[in-house]
Amino acid sequence: MGYGLEVKDLCVDYITENGGHIRAVDNVSFSIEEGKSLGLAGESGCGKSTIAFSLMRLHKPPALISGGSIKMNGQEILTMSEKELQKFRWEQVSMVFQSAMNCLNPVVTLEKQFYEIFKYHGITNSVKIARELSEELLTIVGIPGERLKDYPHQFSGGMRQRAVIAMALALKPSLLILDEPTTALDTVVQRDILHRVYDLQKKFNFSILFITHDISLMMEFCDTIAIMYAGKIVEQASAKKILYQPSHPYSYGLKKSFPSLQGKIEYMEGIPGSPLNLNCIPKGCRFQDRCFKSSEICFSQEPEKAFNNKNFYYCHNPLIYENEV
Repeated sequence: MGYGLEVKDLCVDYITENGGHIRAVDNVSFSIEEGKSLGLAGESGCGKSTIAFSLMRLHKPPALISGGSIKMNGQEILTMSEKELQKFRWEQVSMVFQSAMNCLNPVVTLEKQFYEIFKYHGITNSVKIARELSEELLTIVGIPGERLKDYPHQFSGGMRQRAVIAMALALKPSLLILDEPTTALDTVVQRDILHRVYDLQKKFNFSILFITHDISLMMEFCDTIAIMYAGKIVEQASAKKILYQPSHPYSYGLKKSFPSLQGKIEYMEGIPGSPLNLNCIPKGCRFQDRCFKSSEICFSQEPEKAFNNKNFYYCHNPLIYENEV
């Protein structure tokens, strides 16, 4: 099984008014196998959504992709022309944005919005064929086909979210990016929508990049999890490894910040301090001031990549366990 998406040494900068730059994504690398799912977790502002926009070349000034490589099915995205990008978006990679339920055009029926997708990408100019394809997609996500005639305001938040997911899957893309797709929804609706998405993944064999700050939700649905802090991936491992034996202190802190839905009630421990100001990146480890395991070396040397049971992390003082999962 090959890699559908390969990201290597990706750097994204935001140009400031005085001509300087802030590096929001710093030499990030990861891959997603065909038909697999990768979760990208971290606090707000760590660079998760910036990566998502980079994968579809959606950045506008002052954002700038300043380095690295992004390949989808072996094709380099960063060298594509605007015309090539128009075809690439939605056909190979599609995205469900944050607050996706508000992405629908409020004055146009769902049927017309689906039709525009099929027409623009050369699938069909026939209203009848487009309607049949749209009804099938809505049925897959649990919405009756006859609702195509309705406007977005006639749907609940969860149904609008499912309609957007149906649109994202309309052209059978190789990769679906979910950027905080269920943030505004209650827990029951969140899980219903995500279960539907992952059932569709098994059916159509597309890859998923699931971006969220909710690591507990990610544990349930992702094969592999990458933890981001201040523009860098600090640990990447299987969901089971992150859940039970995280190596990086930041991964451990994220895990301890979310309550378990089972077992005894436990006291939740937040991560002390505030996220790093990217204008003032310190020498050494970026997590040094908030880390309960920091030592002298953490303030003088940047951690190098270390491997543990085929997973990796960047930390001078990783958490050690007697028995590895």
